[in-house]
Amino acid sequence: MKKLDLRLFRMINDTKGQFIAILSVMIIGIISYTTFNIAAKNLQDTLDHYYIENNFQNINVQLLKIPSNVVQGIKSKYDYDMVSGRIVFDVPFISDNKDEKVTARIISQSSNDNVVNKLHINEGRFITNKNKDALIISKFAEARNIKIGDKIKVQISGKQYSLNVAGLVDSPEYIYIMENEQSLLPMPDKFGIIYISDELARQSFGFGNSYNEVLIKINKNQTEEKEEERLKDTLDDYGVKRVIIRENQLSNSMISEELEQLAKMSNSVPMMFLIVAVIIIMMMVSRMVKKDKTIIGIMKALGYTNREVLMHYSKYALSIGVLSGILGTILGMILSKYMTLMYMMYYTMPALKVTIYYEYVAYGIVLSSLLCLFAAFLGAREVLKINPAESMKPDSPKTGKKIFLENIKIIWNNISFNSRLTIKNIFRNKKRLIFIVVGIAFTYSLMLVTNFMNIYFADLFYDHYGKFQKMDYSINFSKPMNKLQVKELNHLIEIDYMEPKIEFPFELIHEKNKKVVNVIGVESDTKFYTFTNVDNEIIDYLDDGIYLSKNLAQSLNVKVGDKVKIHSFIPDRKDTYLRVRGIIKQSLGINAYINIKVMSDKLLDKELVTGVYINSKDNVNKKLNNVANIAVVQSQQDLIDIFEQFMGMTIFSIGIMVFFSGLLGFSIVYNVSVISIGERERELATMRVLGYTKNEISNFIVKENIIMTILGIILGIPLGIIMITGMAESFATDIYSMEPEIDPMVYVYATIYTILFVIIGQWSMYRKIRKLQLLEALKMRE
Repeated sequence: MKKLDLRLFRMINDTKGQFIAILSVMIIGIISYTTFNIAAKNLQDTLDHYYIENNFQNINVQLLKIPSNVVQGIKSKYDYDMVSGRIVFDVPFISDNKDEKVTARIISQSSNDNVVNKLHINEGRFITNKNKDALIISKFAEARNIKIGDKIKVQISGKQYSLNVAGLVDSPEYIYIMENEQSLLPMPDKFGIIYISDELARQSFGFGNSYNEVLIKINKNQTEEKEEERLKDTLDDYGVKRVIIRENQLSNSMISEELEQLAKMSNSVPMMFLIVAVIIIMMMVSRMVKKDKTIIGIMKALGYTNREVLMHYSKYALSIGVLSGILGTILGMILSKYMTLMYMMYYTMPALKVTIYYEYVAYGIVLSSLLCLFAAFLGAREVLKINPAESMKPDSPKTGKKIFLENIKIIWNNISFNSRLTIKNIFRNKKRLIFIVVGIAFTYSLMLVTNFMNIYFADLFYDHYGKFQKMDYSINFSKPMNKLQVKELNHLIEIDYMEPKIEFPFELIHEKNKKVVNVIGVESDTKFYTFTNVDNEIIDYLDDGIYLSKNLAQSLNVKVGDKVKIHSFIPDRKDTYLRVRGIIKQSLGINAYINIKVMSDKLLDKELVTGVYINSKDNVNKKLNNVANIAVVQSQQDLIDIFEQFMGMTIFSIGIMVFFSGLLGFSIVYNVSVISIGERERELATMRVLGYTKNEISNFIVKENIIMTILGIILGIPLGIIMITGMAESFATDIYSMEPEIDPMVYVYATIYTILFVIIGQWSMYRKIRKLQLLEALKMRE
């Protein structure tokens, strides 16, 4: 082994604490790079394959009723690749628990295998007995412990049907199972999909030879947007209620947003750690070169070239790069498996496979190695300037300069000598000061973001279902009913307070922007909603205009006072224009709100409602479980319970981010402190000769780091706010929008965590000081 390589191992051993600390930061960067990229690749490839193999729809047209012969003619008329008709209705699922309200979406299934949204059989068989067999979506069956051969009961048009479970299936349409946009979180035990034969669906729903949905798979030369407009016009006579292109299909939208977030994280999170690691390595190598000035001169005098000496110090950084690349990619591959499996808890794709993409392993090793070599070159380039003869001379002392605080006599004269020494040491090395302050600011800002997310997501849900919406139950009817008939509910359950509602999908259009959303009609002075505009002003009364949630207003690019075109999917209904009277802060969901009287007069038939909101202490689910014309009873408490389950995983993820952020802060403080001690050995040794103890010397450095920590936290507050604001804008979706209003406790938690990790770094630094032979540093070089 070459002599320089032996010396390299000694260098690593002598600086093993710093080596391990910076190695940890690099490993985290490579782990996050590998994990996020492989998980995203697994998810995207599986999704694309699943969609192709199972003929996932491009367009879903929901109608009142369309004859099957018209459906068959659409394919040839417009040269579509595939067209399927089906019947879809939400009905009550009869549970053994009489107090439980469960909804099943009944979907008719053709015996033809060449259909849009082809089912994947996980267990069992397809339908053979067309009057008795049913297929159950796997997640629903798993949540309710339904097995092959079990009998299930559903209520269709007031009549109970007993069905035999022939198979457990998955569908590309329901990878992420949510009842609607308002559900926000999946409830697999409360909502499921049941497939029955075309014949049984037509008979039980009274549809004869008709359907109420058309699924279309377009050819490669067509675009979804153009076909959407053409279908609206062509099928208008059949009562088009809604046309959903693939981009807006609920399940696809949710998983696409998750892939987008993964892509953002795979770029931002790794680079954050890697950039910090590069800067620390550059400082470490630079310090080594300065410390080894005499040794480098001797090596050159013995015949070693600049390239050989430069490579010697570069190998130190390269060893960090190679080791972190290997360890980081190995751990990243393992974590990517668990991350992919975690997605399987929420996304149902039977073909989801955990594949190791070795190109990302290679990318990770190459990336870490190149970054470390780059850092080493920047840090060791002074090697090229060292002359063997000149290297024997001791460095000239730096010219002392006043710091800005010395010019403020009132302050400076009232500061103790030790404090003056501490302050001058801080500002003497401005590069070190800037790096530590910026590093701690970065650590604090990350702590601020992670703690903000932890508190915000909890408050978000409780605020939405406690302050924004204040009803105990939301009840949807299976078909619109006269307002007077609603009063009959008083005979079935004890109601403390009740308000009628209208909830209906419309297409909102402003200039070139359009969006299909649920428009909700409520009482003008509703007690069940607290509407607050973007200026935090309470809206007490809904007048004759329309009120949009903030994310909807942004999607349509409208402001208060603009007119919005409301396109109805109901046959023979003309488009209506309403003026935007307010933009509402709504964290979850995307909706428009209208005075219920205005909505019934201008958009629907007068005196008709689609449901009610109620407050009741009665056993509502049990008493309304088998009531005809009631499709869904949604309890606020059920939603909160589901959310609390979801929050368990979120808190775990945030905890990992807090740990990673703290490790970053520890690594910065520890490495820079050790570098600082190395640069100041002679100074610290002089202080020992003057009578200072090791504890007193340690206290000097601790005080320096405390001041720099305070400066870092002060700088980290605006930096964290900027990061939170940027995150709120980039992560906002149709499902939720983030308002970057930071709870004061977020600052407190972020400060505590930052200080805690800085203290750990200080403790490690203190041990380093205790081991230093400071008196040796006073020996003059010959």
